[in-house]
Amino acid sequence: MRLPFLSMFMTSPFEGLQEHAEVVKDCAWSFQEAVECHMSYKCSRFDSLRGDIIEMEREADTIKRRIRGHLPKGTLMPVDKFQLFRYLREQDSVMDSVEDALNWLALRPDEKIPMELQQDIFHLVDTVVDPIDELSSMVTEARKYFNNYKEKQRIIVKDIIRTLRLQEREADRVEHTIKTKVFNMDVDPTTIYHVVRLAEIIGSIADHAENAGDMMRAMIAK
Repeated sequence: MRLPFLSMFMTSPFEGLQEHAEVVKDCAWSFQEAVECHMSYKCSRFDSLRGDIIEMEREADTIKRRIRGHLPKGTLMPVDKFQLFRYLREQDSVMDSVEDALNWLALRPDEKIPMELQQDIFHLVDTVVDPIDELSSMVTEARKYFNNYKEKQRIIVKDIIRTLRLQEREADRVEHTIKTKVFNMDVDPTTIYHVVRLAEIIGSIADHAENAGDMMRAMIAK
């Protein structure tokens, strides 16, 4: 008989995962605003918003280290510790990719994304922000599942994982659209490379969110 997960720990590792997921989720608004700010000639807050993201990433790293360092040794767990750490790595990589995207934009502070591509970039950012929000919901519902092991709760988690997969496909589609457009524009090679790489970094946010979903699926598998 499987024992309730949370009863095995004085402090459940899923509490740490939830805390980490909330920090990752908090970065979404600042990320959206920072990208929009960089593309605007009237906004001067890009560096400040980027600094906020860097601080959030540091906070997330602190939580990650605490989770890794405080799993009780020899404690029976209904999930494989390797799977737990793989999940945490992918969730943390979401935050890393957000920071990477802003750092990449910062390399060309005086060069704006071509106007013809700005709406597509905004769309791509929107498509990867949705998975960031879903991660927090997924951990919340997974905690409930490991409390009661009810099939109804497991289905809720699986539905969120399925949503993450669909969101990643949409992000891939928008990323491909941006690359196709920029290669057919009359712009300099540096701008082409900068836009292509930016699209890839932003798209990787959804990739890592989907990977986190895959690891969660493995953890809730019967």
